[in-house]
Amino acid sequence: MPPVVIDLNKTDDPIDAVHLAVEFLAAGKIIAIPTETVYGIAGNALSETAVDRLKEIKSRTPNQPFSLAVKSSEDALDYVPDISVLGKRLARRCWPGPITLVISGSHSDSVVSQLPDRVQPMVLKEGYVGLRVPAHEVFRNISRLTVGPILLTSANHAGEPDCQDGQSVVDCLGDQVDLVLDQGETRYGQASTVVKIIDNDYQILREGVFGDATVKRMCSFMALFVCTGNTCRSPMAELLMKQQLAEKLGVEIDQLEEKGIQVASAGVAAMPGAKASHESIEAMKKMGLDLSQHESQPVSDRLLEYSDVILTMTNGHRQALVSHWPEIADRTKIICADGSDIADPIGGPLSLYESCAKQIDHQIKEWVDQIELGIPE
Repeated sequence: MPPVVIDLNKTDDPIDAVHLAVEFLAAGKIIAIPTETVYGIAGNALSETAVDRLKEIKSRTPNQPFSLAVKSSEDALDYVPDISVLGKRLARRCWPGPITLVISGSHSDSVVSQLPDRVQPMVLKEGYVGLRVPAHEVFRNISRLTVGPILLTSANHAGEPDCQDGQSVVDCLGDQVDLVLDQGETRYGQASTVVKIIDNDYQILREGVFGDATVKRMCSFMALFVCTGNTCRSPMAELLMKQQLAEKLGVEIDQLEEKGIQVASAGVAAMPGAKASHESIEAMKKMGLDLSQHESQPVSDRLLEYSDVILTMTNGHRQALVSHWPEIADRTKIICADGSDIADPIGGPLSLYESCAKQIDHQIKEWVDQIELGIPE
């Protein structure tokens, strides 16, 4: 029987198509669906019937496992509870998106062990499982409404080109699939990048949308300091942490990015492009550091999402951030270990700025000692 084909660009209500896809998956059927990379075929990972059909379509053996599409990076922790710092970083920065992370799924608490017997060997290879969170609205809506993970692989036969649109899927697979959701050409038109995480190192198994340079940049550690206007306290903290990390790693400050280290600062009420205050520049100069090239920036979704640790100068700054971005609460800390505030020196004499800088420098020493950088060697 030929597949049911739904043109998502012409349907009156895409939600109806989502609900139909969820019903097909629940029944153990195979659906073809667009992602941001290429078209994929998917089956319910709780269905042995679905995995058997996908194996037949793709001529797969257990040495060629399927990826699991999960709902979010938080959901992925159920499958890889002992994911490393680097793995968490890539998941946070790259998902939803065109990257598949291959991570150890052999932990005793991994829900992979709860998948059906015939499914487990088709998602695990040498203890590793491939996870992905596609950045496609229709796929994500289907995933949210589906119980458990979704088996996902490219919509083609082994050795054939990836399908870029729904009609290509129909021409290639025909009645081997039950439902085709057609939304025309995909965004990227090439496969996801596959990255294997081994502790705090990585190996690119397949280059796709993301090349090696992009993956390397995504692996960098990043600390973000936040104050109010980003013209005195947080810029001084940024520079002081760079100095301490450079000393710890035995490199110059301008070599930190090459080593996979980024440090930035921002303000909750900052205007973009303002210079550091004169007193801050002078205080840093007395410590052998140059702050004259600093330009202020406001906090942003991208900065906060990218940062591994966010250190605020006061409790008020942390509260302002977490109330607006609750998802960053576990990564947002007050810089002072005892929970006290770094007072704003604005309007005070140079000596007050110098005292503030020394206080910040002392607190940063403790952070540098305890932070796990999780950068590839």
